[in-house]
Amino acid sequence: MKMTSIAARLVRAAAATALLAGPLAAGPAAAEEKMTIRLDFSPWGVHAGMHLAKEKGWFKDAGLDVDIQDGRGSGNTLQLVNAGQADVGQIQVGLLPQARENGSTAKAFAGFDKRTDLAVLVDQDSPVAKVADFKGKSLVVFAASPWAPFIDYWLKQGGLDRTTVNVMFVDPSAVWGTYTAKRADGLMSTEPSAIPVAAANRPSKAILAEDVGITFPSYGLIATEKTIDTRKDALKKLVQVQQKAWAYIRDGHIDEAADAIIKQRPNAKLDKKVLADQIKLTIDFFDTPNTKGKPIGYQSPDDWAKAAKSAVDAGAIKPGTDPATYFTNEFIQ
Repeated sequence: MKMTSIAARLVRAAAATALLAGPLAAGPAAAEEKMTIRLDFSPWGVHAGMHLAKEKGWFKDAGLDVDIQDGRGSGNTLQLVNAGQADVGQIQVGLLPQARENGSTAKAFAGFDKRTDLAVLVDQDSPVAKVADFKGKSLVVFAASPWAPFIDYWLKQGGLDRTTVNVMFVDPSAVWGTYTAKRADGLMSTEPSAIPVAAANRPSKAILAEDVGITFPSYGLIATEKTIDTRKDALKKLVQVQQKAWAYIRDGHIDEAADAIIKQRPNAKLDKKVLADQIKLTIDFFDTPNTKGKPIGYQSPDDWAKAAKSAVDAGAIKPGTDPATYFTNEFIQ
């Protein structure tokens, strides 16, 4: 009887422990899903959505364990994503038509900056105002720049080519030093990233690529078709977190977003004012007439059709490709 009583008490104690443990009694808690996100470049304002979400724990809340990596150009990040060395890339998605024609399987699954932000910086008081004015001038750019497929086409719009304009390709780390040291008359970059940085050492103005009809979707998220097919739940969560982050930033929290970048990259010696100005300009390029009123991340089929035409006109791709192959809105709500 004594042994039976002891056994009964042990059974009751075990049952009580199981009730207190709740779901943990069935096994360990579900692990956060790991995801590697490769950005386009070293830290700047367009990364605000990523760093703010990381800082505030929104990725973790969504069940994601996100590793955010700095990049060395949109083209380089696109190659790494296509090679499976990063799950997701945040890049200038306008590079996709040419990349896919060359065999890439990457496509855009969210677009944030939809308006073309490619620009050439020149001194603020420079008389240069259009492409033709660059005759005899020098331009600095890096090979993996989103400008790469459009350089010759852009020059052609002013009756120029690389014999009449000195286009200097340098390492990404040397681009800014070359321009601020005035070893180049112009810098081929994007307005949101470049204008705030140039303000301190070489105040500049931007001559936009869209002025000569170049339509180029700006920043968004890419993944390979395989990743899109096999990790739908994770990508949907990622998009929702980024929609939340950019809505929060746009609704009056630019300074907080700049602080988040600085906290996430403490060794980068970042300037809060520059970051805040970059974030503001990034938001200025969020929409085209075709995306106004649509959810953050939505991509317009008409905008992509225009982008494909620009790529054809620039000789970056052959005509006939369906622009719908470049993007998907399946994760946009």
